Amino acid sequence: MKRVSVRQSPIHGKGVFALRALSAGERIFEYKGLVTTWREATRAYAQGANAAHTFLFGLSDGRVIDGGRGSNGARWLNHACRANCEAIEQSGRVYINALRDIKPGEELFIDYALEISAEARGSAGEYTCHCGARRCRGTMLAQG
Repeated sequence: MKRVSVRQSPIHGKGVFALRALSAGERIFEYKGLVTTWREATRAYAQGANAAHTFLFGLSDGRVIDGGRGSNGARWLNHACRANCEAIEQSGRVYINALRDIKPGEELFIDYALEISAEARGSAGEYTCHCGARRCRGTMLAQG
């Protein structure tokens, strides 16, 4: 039975929603896409491959998964400061696991914890969070 679906999100654009109850610790799916270098991914985005969205997921070895190319529904996971899912990297692959029990119909979220260069900090307004959590930190950027 299918566990999730992609549809319009009240938070931002599209989102991923549970179709059935998901248990804490359950592996929901893999974040898929073209595994490439940051240089290649940046070049593809500069050429307009996905101008409206960025679906890049950095790996610990310095490569990146480009969810805009060869991807699945995981690319539509939205950010929330109090996420109900987490991304786990294993052997160059990224899996999305539930952090807590999730009810059918509930939107799935991860904490993006984005890291940007000091030069790009001037554009930090582009990373405003709209999750609406009571203790929203106001940004999708990593804390501190």
